[in-house]
Amino acid sequence: MKRISLLGSTGSIGRNTLRIASEFRDRFEIGYLACGRNHVELIRQARKFKPIAVAIYDQSRYKIVKEELASENIEVLGGQEGINELASRSDIDIVVNAIVGSKGLEPTYHCVRKGIALALSNKESIVMAGEIIMGIVKKRGVSLRPIDSEHSAIWQCLLGEDKERVKRIILTGSGGPFRKTPKERFDSITPKEALRHPTWRMGSKITIDSATLMNKGLEVIEAKWLFDMEPDKIDVVIHPQSIVHSLVEFVDGSVKAQLGIPDMKLPIQFALSYPERLPRTWERLNLEIIKELTFEEPDIERFPCLRLAFEALRIGGNAPAILNVANENAVYAFLESKIKFSQIPMLIEKALTHFAVIKNPVIEEILETEKEVKEYIRSLI
Repeated sequence: MKRISLLGSTGSIGRNTLRIASEFRDRFEIGYLACGRNHVELIRQARKFKPIAVAIYDQSRYKIVKEELASENIEVLGGQEGINELASRSDIDIVVNAIVGSKGLEPTYHCVRKGIALALSNKESIVMAGEIIMGIVKKRGVSLRPIDSEHSAIWQCLLGEDKERVKRIILTGSGGPFRKTPKERFDSITPKEALRHPTWRMGSKITIDSATLMNKGLEVIEAKWLFDMEPDKIDVVIHPQSIVHSLVEFVDGSVKAQLGIPDMKLPIQFALSYPERLPRTWERLNLEIIKELTFEEPDIERFPCLRLAFEALRIGGNAPAILNVANENAVYAFLESKIKFSQIPMLIEKALTHFAVIKNPVIEEILETEKEVKEYIRSLI
């Protein structure tokens, strides 16, 4: 029986994790739950799964959760400190970090420092502090299991392989809802339009990142650190059907790919059950129904966020953190209709040129970068 600490339990990844835990009650126990601000759903989950403790980031809702769970014998924590604690308690077998955005960095840091196995959906942790996090992972021998469908695919393709025999890794992406939309119309794209992803059902932030191709850019940075690959050995290809989740090409010309329906339950389940594979009870891939798989190059001229991510990766230091935080705050501004869709990459580029790069940042400098970039982007909006 594995005891899970689930951070970001009320989001898309969190809810799917709970579905898997419910499916395999003899394998997984929900020991801890944490969320940002959805106190209603957190309370409902707590009453159903009976965790040891819960945490809510939004301190203004802490009292509500505490009062509602007073009769349940469930400990209630609040704020970033509370979430960090639930990422690092000694009785945890595996942490699932499904927090969205830069707020997920600190729990990842505390988890790996304690040497606890980590199923990671929060790509921002690695984008912002990949060198720091992966350094600790290697030193402590932490089992880090990616949940992103693309990185899970690469991980699965590399199992049993010699990394020195890898020529390149190829990350696939759907291309988002505006793959064929003329650039001239980008100024008039609405949040409602941008949230209509053609193949995946995800949270709002990652859906906008998919629409701008920044999601693919962040994944390139994450892949560099997770798999210790140089940027020139990481390629991106657009695959509208979202069936081939990523590929690995080897020096002999062989290519391995991982395929599956666009459903996050598969990578979540594999991260939780690894090294086992548990039987799947939901929909399976049927290639006869899919009929065709197509691929094309990404259009970097129309979607400059992908180019900016590669640039930040090559600059190094805290540049990826600047990129990530600028993007995060620009995306939320777009969702609130404060800026145009086309302004998202403009604000990111301004941030990358505005801040001096710290070449070998420590975790405190990354966190300070987060605060400064957040303030800068808000000043521009």
